[in-house]
Formats: sequence, C-alpha cells, structure tokens
Amino acid sequence: MLIKKRPSWTMGESDATPEEIYMNRRDWLRGAGFSGLGLAAAISGIGGFATSATAAIGGYPAPRNLAYRLDRDITPEEDATSYTNFYEFGSSKNITKRAQKLITDPWVVTIDGLVETELQLDAEDLIARAGGLEERLYRHRCVEAWAMAVPWSGVPLAKLVNLANPKVEAKYLRMETFFDPSIAPGQKQDWYPWPYVEGLTLDEAANELAFLATGIYGKPMPAQNGAPIRLVTPWKYGFKSVKSISRFTFTDERPVSFWEQLNAREYGFWANVNPDVPHPRWSQKTERLLGSNKNVPTQIFNGYGAEVASLYNGMFPNDGRALFH
Repeated sequence: MLIKKRPSWTMGESDATPEEIYMNRRDWLRGAGFSGLGLAAAISGIGGFATSATAAIGGYPAPRNLAYRLDRDITPEEDATSYTNFYEFGSSKNITKRAQKLITDPWVVTIDGLVETELQLDAEDLIARAGGLEERLYRHRCVEAWAMAVPWSGVPLAKLVNLANPKVEAKYLRMETFFDPSIAPGQKQDWYPWPYVEGLTLDEAANELAFLATGIYGKPMPAQNGAPIRLVTPWKYGFKSVKSISRFTFTDERPVSFWEQLNAREYGFWANVNPDVPHPRWSQKTERLLGSNKNVPTQIFNGYGAEVASLYNGMFPNDGRALFH
C-alpha cells in the first residue's frame, strides 16, 4: 500500500469565493488575421499592447488543486488586491488606479535564448499550450515583513519549461516584464534599471511550487497584481515574483535581477525566506498578516522547506546567509 506523505504546509483549508469570468480574445485575434509570430509583429508596432483592457486569459474559476492548502485564513480579497507593490506605476502601495492603464489583451509573450525553437505567442495561447488552469492556496511573504494568503489560478512553471524545451547548457530562466513609460510613470524614472528582471535556476523553475499565476480569487488577475501573467514562488520573498511577464529567456548565465542591480546587499538573487537572517534595516522574525494586522512568526522557506530545501544542499557551505537575503 502506497502512503503519500502530506507536505508540511497542508494543515487546513480555507474557502475562497469564486466568480466565473471568461473572456476569450483569441477569436478576435484570428479574425483580424493574426497568430503566432504574425500577431507579435502586428502588436509590436503599437508598443506591444492592444486597445482593450479586458482579460487576456479565461477559464475562471479554475478547479482547486487540493494538494495545496493553508494553515491560516485566506486574506480578504480587497486587501490583497489593493495593498501591493508595482514600481512601474509608483513606489507607494496605492497604485491600483494608475495600473489600470496597463492593457493586457492581447499580450505577446516571447520565449527565447537557449531553447530548441524560439516562440512568440499571445498569453492565452501560451497558457493553453502549457495546460489547463488550476487554483492553489499559497502563503505570500514580502521582504517588507507583511504577508498574505491567496488563492492563485494558473499553471506550474515547469510546464512552460517543458514547452520551451531548453538546451542542455541552459541553467537559468530569466524573466522580464513589459516596458512602456507612456502608461507606466515609474518607468520614466531612469535611476531604476528598467525593465524589471528576475531569475531562477532551472531546478527552481521546475520545482512543483513554482507557479505562473493568471488569476486570483477565482477571477482574472487584476492589473495591479501583475496581469496577465506573473510568477509566484511562495518560498521566496515577494520581489522575486515578477509581474506582467513579457519574456522568458533560457540562459547559461545567472541573471542579475532588478533589485539586485539596485542594492545587492539588501536584495540578493536567492531571496529565500528565513526568520534568522534579518534584512539590513529590519528583522524578519515576524510578519504582519494583511486583513488582520496580526503578527505571526516567520517560517524558514515560508513554511515550504520540505519541498524546496533540497534545491540548495551544499551551496555556500561557509556562508549560510547567502541564500536568504
């Protein structure tokens, strides 16, 4: 008899209220005569964005994957969708209104670098090729010491890796967001190294927890939360989870991420959650839960150590802090 050990974080489940919203834009694209590279070329002439702000990806609510559960209540939707970082639209948390200028349908995604065949396709086609949507309950921990628990909809990042068919020499996945200062005022600030870039090792990208989210709370992803596609890596600090991804590049060189370029001492490449490694300017031992303002103890790897700790065995044996800043 096979007994499957439940992961350490499958303690109890909270319910999320779903609302079905489905808007399929591919029929419009095909009717206009665009597909694949033709679509990408057509849209690139207008800055990469179309003239409709509707959701690029449909299929909500997605079926919940019951393997992913929580030990805490789900954060109220209003809090999780209004208190968020998106420096492209400003450095405050109150960027929701400005972020609505982001047009996410159609949305061209490029897959390039060390792959057998480079691809350019619209976001909905990418997700369709990567497999059907599912919903997962994940904890999210910001480096600023606040936290939330969210029902994300999307697909495992590993499915995109398999779709891309990277070459054997590829070791990292570099992810890049959009660049359009005409609608994103933060991108006019040239002291930031735009566009926003993040990266993972291929082993991290293939881990079962790494997730490409296209929706939240049973609905398409709001612009302020990173529509139409964002990364979710729940064992890492939130700044690793790049929003509004437009390019996936497979490479043999470790990417230098956005915040690492600005201040590598405070925001390193690895950024795994650890309560015993403080940020240079504040403690990481506790976290404030959005919606309740309760402070709870922070867990190493945000509580997902059983699933990800083995990724880092033997790394930095003389500097145990390197993986956690």
